[in-house]
Amino acid sequence: MILEIAQIDVKQGMEEQFEAKVTEAVPLFQRAKGCRGMALHRSSEVPNRYRLFVDWERLENHTVDFRQSDDFKEWRRLVGSCFESPPYVEHTSQTGVGFGRESSQPR
Repeated sequence: MILEIAQIDVKQGMEEQFEAKVTEAVPLFQRAKGCRGMALHRSSEVPNRYRLFVDWERLENHTVDFRQSDDFKEWRRLVGSCFESPPYVEHTSQTGVGFGRESSQPR
């Protein structure tokens, strides 16, 4: 399992619009090959900063399958105008086990 973490800085004043557009985009991720779930978190310290967590079965499901799809183009059309700067994206694999963090498996 691969966890995509995208840090997204949104133009100030567009936070509500961005959140609404991400909600609108949920079906794009639901039908994406290998996508197991997603969650959006907003920073408490930097209110226009978000982190999008997306669970993928394999790295290529994000970097190839989704990024080359029409649904990715639609995702960017929906949210792209809200971006203050290009998102910073990382992919991680869980290497340890903790406790009590349901969000370690975003939905």
